[in-house]
Amino acid sequence: MDITELYKCHYKRLYHICFSMTRDAYLAEDIVQETFIKAMKKAETIIDEEKAGAWLSVIARRTALDVIRRERRKAAVPMEQDMLECLGVATKQNVEQEVESGFAAEEITGAVKQLTGSYRDILLLKIDRGLKEREIAAMLNLNPSTVKTRIFRARKQLKMMVQMGA
Repeated sequence: MDITELYKCHYKRLYHICFSMTRDAYLAEDIVQETFIKAMKKAETIIDEEKAGAWLSVIARRTALDVIRRERRKAAVPMEQDMLECLGVATKQNVEQEVESGFAAEEITGAVKQLTGSYRDILLLKIDRGLKEREIAAMLNLNPSTVKTRIFRARKQLKMMVQMGA
């Protein structure tokens, strides 16, 4: 069996098989070359020369699969790098958001200190200690509806103070 004859007869078909699998012209050419190298090494194992085309096609497909798997493993490293870069961007954004939240918290704390005593005390009990309106009312000997009203008014004043400061 003459390898040159096999090359001339089957190159185009093998190239099309490899190209359809890889979608890369240069990679398909490399795979076809590698297919013929493998075929040359095992040429003595073929019994029926009429089936050489099918035999070469199988070698080409398997070689293409090996190359595709190898390329995926190589491509995994840059993908991980991309992921790290995305995480870096996300971390940067989280840090920026955290800093902005810190500034907002300072601004709100300053505004809370400017509230009148009754509004400030009720709001601090509600927010800092996490008490419910009933608990605040019992603590301060007030009606629960009075506590709700003061919380509403305190939040409204805070909102206006923060908007004016911005």
